[in-house]
Amino acid sequence: MIVDVVSAVLFLTGAVFALTAAIGIIRFPDTLTRMHAATKPQTMGLLLLLLGAIVRMADSVDVWMLVLAGLFAMLTAPVVAHRVGRVAYQEQRLRDSTIARDDMESGARD
Repeated sequence: MIVDVVSAVLFLTGAVFALTAAIGIIRFPDTLTRMHAATKPQTMGLLLLLLGAIVRMADSVDVWMLVLAGLFAMLTAPVVAHRVGRVAYQEQRLRDSTIARDDMESGARD
């Protein structure tokens, strides 16, 4: 009974995170803000959904596959976000107001 409640709460919370990420991707105006919505809450939502599945099927051998899927998502999301950000910067598709100073300009130092 307690396992069902815990897994249901994890499933619902993960689904809400994934939903807010999807809404953010649609509603945000530029690449950087969309990239934030696509990586942070989406990854957290996926991890919560996987954790809910792990709690639900704790006695199964397939739990380790879910753990590997979560680790893969945690390792690849920042790399993909970094590449998307670099490409968006290089193609000048950013709004001028989103960056206060240009850290990627050659010769820019603190």
